[in-house]
Amino acid sequence: MRPQRFAASAAVCALLLTGCSDDGQNTDGTIRLRFQSLAWQKESVDANKELVKEWNASHPGVQVQYVQGSWDSVHDQLLTSFEGGEAPDIIHDASDDLADFAYGGYLADLSELLPERLKADIPRQSWETVTFDKGVYGVPFLQEPRVLIANKKLLESSGVRVPTAAEPWSWEEFGQVTKTLTEKTGKGKYAVAWPLKEPVSVTLNLGLSAGGQLFHRGEDGKVTVRFAEGDGVVPGTVHDQVNRDKSASRTTLGMGGSDTLPGFFGGKYAMVPLGFSYRQQIVQQAPKGFEWTVLPAPAGSEGLAQGVSPQTLSVAEDSPYKKEAAQFIDFMLQPANMVRLAKGDWMLPTGTAALADASLHTEKDGWATGAELARDLRSAPAQSVRGYPEWKDKVATPALQEYYSGAIDAAELKKRLVKDGNLVLARYQR
Repeated sequence: MRPQRFAASAAVCALLLTGCSDDGQNTDGTIRLRFQSLAWQKESVDANKELVKEWNASHPGVQVQYVQGSWDSVHDQLLTSFEGGEAPDIIHDASDDLADFAYGGYLADLSELLPERLKADIPRQSWETVTFDKGVYGVPFLQEPRVLIANKKLLESSGVRVPTAAEPWSWEEFGQVTKTLTEKTGKGKYAVAWPLKEPVSVTLNLGLSAGGQLFHRGEDGKVTVRFAEGDGVVPGTVHDQVNRDKSASRTTLGMGGSDTLPGFFGGKYAMVPLGFSYRQQIVQQAPKGFEWTVLPAPAGSEGLAQGVSPQTLSVAEDSPYKKEAAQFIDFMLQPANMVRLAKGDWMLPTGTAALADASLHTEKDGWATGAELARDLRSAPAQSVRGYPEWKDKVATPALQEYYSGAIDAAELKKRLVKDGNLVLARYQR
């Protein structure tokens, strides 16, 4: 085991925790824990800080210090802190970032530390996102489906059928609808803008609806890449919209989600597939009078299923106060508190009690549509695949980018994802 983080020098400890002792306690016996949060939107930061303040007021013997982290650098920052024995006790991250930390022994197995209330409140499919080798290395608490944000006036004036969670578009119908919408919107405008600067997770997660899985674990526990018919539905739809039907903008393929919003507000794109939390930016940035609506992503042979990587709370293996850290997590994720965190981040809670809250089922800003999708959210296909980051960066991202732009065909895409991909994964499974 790596050195206890509290074995760091007194100078480092004093810098991080004023007045702390080497075992994380003050001389008065108070236990002090550090909680690194990745909240970044003001509403979310405020909600997290308020909950920490409430905990500290009611738990004088266990005080929590709020530490601000960043999504942009969290993986490298955590790795450095783990190796240096200075990791925070409670760690905010995303489930798709946990595998290497869990297998590496940096995170505590929470199986015996969490209360039955919390275990029962969060559905099995959410727990699967944080389970590695039968251990539970985080608590999934916020999740974000991908939805279609649509220009309401353009959608209604086109005469196309408007989908609902009960009666969504199929992927085939979606292709037809985008052709119709493009014809109606006029020259230089498009039915859909796919922001695919980071194309891999979007493709894999939406692919679950069509039965795509791509990663398959054998009886020996090793994972291989196989490209079946269902794996081609989503990439094929996007490819055809861009290259054959001209119903999707080519220029947005290299954009992030926020980059597409000015064109969306200007009527250049009728729809943009985005994460559910982008609604906050739309509320803040949309011009006065702009009408928009939230639609479910298309459905396939598996209905509205899509993969997600929930936000998580974990405990460092080197923390000497795992029990107290788990108690703080339980407090943070009480149903009413989980609702506060979800609304602060404009996302959905994983807990069934929190998800039932009436404020998350209003039509305003599309909350009700998102809540209806929650039951169909599943673990992202690559969740527990070791070597996935390298496969994504070196194989899948360039292959998908070239395929979507029309530079390679479907056969070449399949060859590169499978042949080159399996060479990468094999190095991690020797």
